[in-house]
Amino acid sequence: MNISGKTKIVGIFGYPVEHTLSPVMHNSAFKHLNLDFCYVPFSVRPEMLENAIKGIRALNIVGVNITIPHKEAVIAFLDDISDEARFIGSVNTIKNFDGKLIGFNTDGKGFIKSLEEANIKIDNKKILMIGAGGAARAIGFYLCQEADKLYIYNRSIKRAEMLQNHLAHFKNNVLVAKESLICSKEFFSDLDIIINTTPLGLKSDDPLPLNADMLKKHQVVCDLIYKQTNLLHIASTIGCKTINGMGMLLWQGVLAFEKWTGIQPPVEIMRRTLMNHFLK
Repeated sequence: MNISGKTKIVGIFGYPVEHTLSPVMHNSAFKHLNLDFCYVPFSVRPEMLENAIKGIRALNIVGVNITIPHKEAVIAFLDDISDEARFIGSVNTIKNFDGKLIGFNTDGKGFIKSLEEANIKIDNKKILMIGAGGAARAIGFYLCQEADKLYIYNRSIKRAEMLQNHLAHFKNNVLVAKESLICSKEFFSDLDIIINTTPLGLKSDDPLPLNADMLKKHQVVCDLIYKQTNLLHIASTIGCKTINGMGMLLWQGVLAFEKWTGIQPPVEIMRRTLMNHFLK
């Protein structure tokens, strides 16, 4: 990649950010299309987020992705956000429109696209979503529109109830799954899709986000973490169809790429790059 005075910069703000695969994914696409862009990771501490956002304008950065722990806090420092991001309550992509910073959320659409690729249908399904953070809000926005019922399980019941009330403004099929329900074999047997949106599974010694003994082979088990977590490994041995977060990472990146450049990226190049680094 040749950097010049004309090179346009995009990147990602997060803390930590060392593990991100977004730079290799986007830079491979820029190279393939011969676009004079460069994607750079920026490690931004929470207390420095406002200054970092100001830096987008000062340095004329085209746009950035936003990742943990900034997706919610960043909204306060933007000029405007899309209706979707406003409803979800978090931003994962910023576009710089001549100094006006607009926030978007491509996580939810990216996740749904990954399900479609895997021939997983969510319409009229009973879905359990574990976690109630920014990622859960992003995908919950789409899940509740199609699902028969969307259950939310979170260690903090109050946070789960907050998300339930938030999604209820759109559709009234969202329920909080309390511990007693999670321990019910009848409840679990009735589920079609189970989705872990928490970080549990990033580390090999993390506890499972649920009791894997309750899983049934007819179920689809998803994890937003983009690797084969212990949950997915156990689910696959039972016979469940499993999907990790690699597809969501790919498609949220595709959507962000389009917003920054106005160009359809080479999806298969991005996918191959991700898989090559994932297998290292």
